[in-house]
Parts: sequence; C-alpha cells; structure tokens
Amino acid sequence: MVNLDYMYKPFITVLVFLALTLSARAEAPLVDVSELVPTVDEGETSEIMVYILENYHYRNKPLDDVLSSQILDNYIEALDPNHSFFTSADMQQFEQYRLTMDDALKTPDLDPVFVIFRLFRTRVEERVAYAKSELVKPFDFTVDEDFEFDRSKAPWLEQIQLDDVWRKRVKNDYLNLQLTKKTADEIKDVLSKRYQRLQTSTFQYNTNDIYQIFANAYTTSIEPHTSYFSPRTSENFDISMSLSLQGIGAVLRGETDYTEVQSVVPGGPADLSGKLHESDKIIGVGQDADGKIVDVIGWRLDDIVDLIRGPKGTVVRLEVMQKESGTDGPSQLVTLTRDEIKLEEQAAKSEVIELENKQKIGVITLPTFYSDFAAQARGEADYRSTTRDVRKLLETLRKDNIEGIIIDLRENGGGSLSEALELTGLFIESGPIVQTRDSSGNIDISRDPDPAIAYSGPMGVLVDRNSASASEIFAGAIQDYKRGIIIGEPTFGKGTVQNIVDLNKFTRNATDHGRLKTTIAQFFRISGGSNQHKGVIPDIIYPTAKLNTAEHGERALKNALPWTEIKPASFVAVNAPTDRYDAARVKHEQRIKSDHLFKLLMDELELNFQVSEKKTISLLESKRKLEREQLTEATKRLQNEFRVAQNLPPLADDASDEEYEKTKPVDILLKESARILGDLISPTPSLPVPITAVR
Repeated sequence: MVNLDYMYKPFITVLVFLALTLSARAEAPLVDVSELVPTVDEGETSEIMVYILENYHYRNKPLDDVLSSQILDNYIEALDPNHSFFTSADMQQFEQYRLTMDDALKTPDLDPVFVIFRLFRTRVEERVAYAKSELVKPFDFTVDEDFEFDRSKAPWLEQIQLDDVWRKRVKNDYLNLQLTKKTADEIKDVLSKRYQRLQTSTFQYNTNDIYQIFANAYTTSIEPHTSYFSPRTSENFDISMSLSLQGIGAVLRGETDYTEVQSVVPGGPADLSGKLHESDKIIGVGQDADGKIVDVIGWRLDDIVDLIRGPKGTVVRLEVMQKESGTDGPSQLVTLTRDEIKLEEQAAKSEVIELENKQKIGVITLPTFYSDFAAQARGEADYRSTTRDVRKLLETLRKDNIEGIIIDLRENGGGSLSEALELTGLFIESGPIVQTRDSSGNIDISRDPDPAIAYSGPMGVLVDRNSASASEIFAGAIQDYKRGIIIGEPTFGKGTVQNIVDLNKFTRNATDHGRLKTTIAQFFRISGGSNQHKGVIPDIIYPTAKLNTAEHGERALKNALPWTEIKPASFVAVNAPTDRYDAARVKHEQRIKSDHLFKLLMDELELNFQVSEKKTISLLESKRKLEREQLTEATKRLQNEFRVAQNLPPLADDASDEEYEKTKPVDILLKESARILGDLISPTPSLPVPITAVR
C-alpha cells in the first residue's frame, strides 16, 4: 500500500521536480483528425478500470445513469473549464450522451468521447481564427467595459455572445502587453503566436491523451484522489516519486490558460529562493541567464513542464504573475538554478522565542514527515528521519531551559505515515494513534511504537490550511490525548489512503494500459471522527482562517468523501490544561486587537483575498492603470508599515522589489502561538498524568 500525501491529477497537476536524467521530449507532432478514434486497447483499459473501481474502491459508487451524467459534465469541464469554446448549442447536442457515458465504459463503446473531442478541436480552431482577426482591428481603450476572465461558473453562451467574450479577451491581452511598454508590432507578434500555440497544443492531443482526460472524468466522478495514469503519465509519476528529486521543486496545475503553482516543495530551489509561491501563475519560461522568454499562456501543461525540466546546475527563468498582483499586476522574472531537493533543507529545525515576560518557548518547524529510506535500507545507523531529528532538537532545547514547545506544521503536506506515528510517540507514553478502515469495513489501529516519552512538558501544535494527511494524524492525536493545544487554521482535510494499481496485471495483452491510483481506505482519529473534509479544527482558531480556508482543501474538491465517524479506540488522555483554553482564547483575542503587527497581517491578507476574488477586469486603460497603481501603492504601504512596526526605516517610493524582499518580517502567527502557550504554562510544569480513560 502506498500512502500518497500529495495529490496528483494527470493533465491538471504535474510534479515538476522531475529527474534530470531525462531530456525534454521532442515537440509532439500534430495529429490528423482522422486518427482521433478509439482503439481496442482503450476499450480493454476501460473494462479493467471499471472492474477495479466497482470492486475495490473505498467508495462503493455504481456505474449507472447518475454517474454517467457526472462523467459527461466532468469531461466537458476538463476540455473547456472556462466555458470559452463550446456554445450553448453544443451543450444541447451533448445531452444525447448524458445517460450513455456509463455504457461507453461498460460496452465499451468510446465513440461519443471522441465525437465530443473532435468538435472541441473544431471550436478551438474557430476561436483562434477569430482571435487573430481581432488583432488586425484597432482597439479603443477609452470605452468603459469589463472583461470576465474567470468564466468557470458562467453559463454557456450562443456563438454571437462568445464572439464578444473573445473580442474582450484579445483586447485584454493587448492591453496587458501595452502596459509593459511593448510596441504594437511586438504585441501582435506575441499574441498571434500565443493563439496559434493554443491551436497547435490542441491539435497535438492524440488518442491516448483524449482517453486519459475521459478516464479521469470517470475516476473523479467517484472521488477526487482517484486518477488514471496513461503510460506516459505513469513514467513521469515514477520519476517524480523517486528518492533523488531534482528540478525546481514545485507542483504545477493547468486548469485554465494559465499554469498555476499548486505548492512549493520544501528544500527545493523554488522554496529556497522565496520568490515562487502557491497560486502564482507562470506565463513565460526562458533557458539560461539570457535565453528568450517563451510565452506559455494557453500551452499544454506537459509542454510547459518540458521547458522547465533540465539538468542540475542549469538556469531556468520564469515570468510570473504573483498571486497578490492578480491577473492585471505586473509580471516578475524569477531566476532559479535547477538542483536536487536536499533532505537537509526539508529537515526539522528549531529556534527559541523569548516572550515579553522572559518565558522561553522552543519551536520545532517540520516542513514534511521524512525518512531517508535508502540509508536505512543500507543499514546506516545514523540515517535521517523526522523523529530522530526532533529527538535531538528536543535535547538541545532542553539545554536552553525552554518552558514549552511549539511544533510548527504549517505548509506541511504530509509524508511518511510511520514517521507521524513515531513522532506522536515522542509525546505520549503509549496507546493508539490513528485508525484505518478499508473498503470491506475492516478497522486497523496503528499504535505508538515506543512507550518512552522524549518530552513531557507543555506543548502546542501550529497548523494551517495546508497542513495535510500525516500532519493531520499527528495534530489530531495530540488533540485527542489532550496532550497539547492546537492553534491556527482548520487543516486541509485529507483523510484517505491511495494505492497504485498496475492495470497490466489484469491482462495478458502486451499493450501498456497504464495505472490507476485508487482510494482504498480512510483514516479515523482515535476519538472516532475523521480528519476527512473537516480537517483538524484548532482549539484556538486564528482570524486568518476566515480568508485563508475559503474554497480550499478537501472542502473545495468535487465528490470528496464526507466527514464521518466510527467507534472510538480505547485510550487514556493526559492532563493538558484544556479547562484553561477558553481563558487563553479570550486573552489571545484581546491581545491581537491591540497588536499592530497582527492588524497589518490581516490587512495584507484581506487585500490579497480581494484581488484573488476578482472575476472581471476593466478594459478602460485609464481605470486599469489607476487600479494597478492603487494596488501597488497599497502593497508597498503595508510593507512599509511592517518595517516601521519592526523599528526599521520605511523604504523610498521608488524602492525596488528586491529591496522590499530583503525585509524579513517577524513571524507574527508563530509569535502569537508562543504567547498563547505561555498563557497556559503553570509556574512548575510537570509530567502529564493520566486523568481519564476514554472507551
């Protein structure tokens, strides 16, 4: 069984820390429309996949007319997520397939799948031709009109209405480039190539590509972490999951014309640079220090990955639209040197925070739950692991006379389940840690492997919306045992277990049928509830949760398993002062009302949230410039207020982005977490004593 903590969705998400032994593949050839027909092999793949999902998937969801309807919607959305190509008339035409997608998989008769794609290909060709025709017309940027750039939830339109959407799209693209001081000829050249690339990328989709999109329309109709990997995607997955991870260290997704950063891998070049962040959009890629930046808006995600991939030590330059700037903000160039993802950079780190009352709080930051399995397999006695490193850090912190510790799990997307169990064991004497229920209803209980306690003093766990899987197992166990206080935001909410199934084991056919990642089990806390969907709810929730957790995590995924519960395990809680949590919460809320830095943080998050929530943008040039200037001024004003609050002089109005980046603000949330723990610490911390048995 493979416990995969990082989501991987073919054609939507790609892990870009790919191994360096592979060179970028040659440009895919254009595929003639006559070749876009289903094959016997894809029919056999469908039969195998249906058998596995109906018999072994954790969620027993029959392949019937209800699911057929969802599959059709998912397939259309996968092809045209922004509702920019298909018309309302096309949608009416597709209704004939609404209750036959299940039959297409069972029979199997995949003709409808390819009929839909061939029409999509035609619509792309028509739209590209229309966009190019608009480029030769003059634009009037004194007209006060808006462009709706996010149409993912908008209705399907008639062709004449869609023409107007594309007129505004081309006008918006032109204005964006005009604001970067490009000449008219340069703008037309860039956009003509961009639109042509959109058509070229679509015309490169072959039968295997189309089948994979449809197969995933089926799998994600059941559950979002279930995915089909075509042979080529399987190869890339093997590379990305290898122990020698090299590249830029980022997870990308491509659900619209923009390639977006889904997450940054701890210890990779992107993480260490501090210049690439979640939800940033990559719009251009250049090789070496002076290579031409290639516009990649509208490209296939696989092709963008091929540009970013390269040998260790080489330079790649990314043109990025940062999250806080929105789709209208100025882009920035991020220069990264491809390198190996170093285990040392992902390792646990510690520091000491001295509070205003001279209390010393130790902090251990965990970017991931790791273990050097290769070194362990070689029999090396000093191999690195989360638990081993934390044990050493605890010894060091103890010498610093700390009065309590915070385990910082923010942005920790999970990792090794065994390490989550062992790490929990450092803080409890013995007992169960997590329960796992499989598709047959059998329940397995994982327990603390070591009865010894490495640290028995006061502790807190700091989490955020990206703390997932193994992080949630640890935080949930600490909360259930009442061993420490949980602080921060509700966590991601991933409480399921996936396994990779090689489909070739189900056939004697020599053809490679790819693999299936399927959900086979669900994690449950020892108190009986699941981390699934809800996540771990902190004992003290930061107000950042109101902005940061909206439409995020498992809660935002279609067809995610709901929260549920099973019978609690038998365990013994300890004596963390939970009766004092309410008083600590009141003190926290009073403190942040007068904490200028905390207020500035909330102002910054509110500004970023407002930018991210925008679905339309003005095409009136004067208004566009004013909005851009106002956003830049607001951002710099906040950054300077952060500086002043830290007794640093404000930067000049014309200060560069690099100068602002040199200012590293204090970790406001971590400091407040230390204060909360300080409020809970008694004058003489003592060893937790069992107080109640939970049955």
